[in-house]
Amino acid sequence: MKQRRLILTGIAAAIAAPLILGGGTVHAQDFPSKPVRVITPFPPGAGPEVAMRVVSEPLARKWDQPVIVDNRSGGNGLIAVNLFKSAPEDYHNLLLIDSNHATTHPHTFQNLPYDVQQDFQPIGIILRTPFFVAVAPDSPYQSVEDIVSAAKADPEGITYGSWFVGSPGHIGAARLESLSDVRMQHIPYRDFGQLYAAVSTQEVDWALGSIASAGALERGGKLRFLALAAPERSPLYPDVPATSERPGLQDFQVNAWVGLFAHKSMPAEVRDQVAADLREALGQASVVERYQSLGYETPQPTPSEFGALIQRETDGWADIIRAANIRLD
Repeated sequence: MKQRRLILTGIAAAIAAPLILGGGTVHAQDFPSKPVRVITPFPPGAGPEVAMRVVSEPLARKWDQPVIVDNRSGGNGLIAVNLFKSAPEDYHNLLLIDSNHATTHPHTFQNLPYDVQQDFQPIGIILRTPFFVAVAPDSPYQSVEDIVSAAKADPEGITYGSWFVGSPGHIGAARLESLSDVRMQHIPYRDFGQLYAAVSTQEVDWALGSIASAGALERGGKLRFLALAAPERSPLYPDVPATSERPGLQDFQVNAWVGLFAHKSMPAEVRDQVAADLREALGQASVVERYQSLGYETPQPTPSEFGALIQRETDGWADIIRAANIRLD
């Protein structure tokens, strides 16, 4: 048996060569025949990138091939996407992007140089994270309804922050504005640290935050969670109500997911096998334990279910982003 190993940095030279099989047909049992490269726009150490490395370990054992995470950050994900589009279509190059790249960029960019549905093939979701409504510990707001009421009483007098224009924190707050028919002032920050420091001192009134990005500050008493914008409570925060429990807020649900994609030309047989292997990897005890500590969920849709989700979410963001006039180009 050949040695099993996992390479998680750099790009192996073997990846550049096309896969050539007898008759030109690739079958699930032939994949992978060499290292698999996962191109991602997330920088080293970012939550989605860390999650991919965690999942890469059982995938590498299953495939008996290295899984290489190739970080190509910048350009709102376009650098990574363009590299993936130009990579050999030998099915050993995969793309890791998030729900923003797939479902909101079509609305925030006037001339997006890719079409997720036409150019790529969904494989599966590696993680999903819901968002809490976070305020300062001494904030006067005790519920999301308090924030909405204050915004109605003082249009644009209430402020919320996010980690950049067009982020899930930005468009998620825009969803609350749309559902509640209020207008608030958005203040973008450079990163999570700057954002949640501003929330903790009431420089801004509130922000959306995940367990991974804001949980440590909440546990340290720097933030307070009013609600989880989700269908049900988090097992890690059972005392924080879900918005589904609140009259008028049932549709205020905000989450972000990160998914794996292949070239459109990947045969369905290979795609389905990769998707099954991914779901198996996500069920490994080591992955489950690490994910639980980060508050990540693993919904594990099939490729067809994932594709339907992308279309549904893309359609659902259209009016909200248009009304908020969120543009990235």
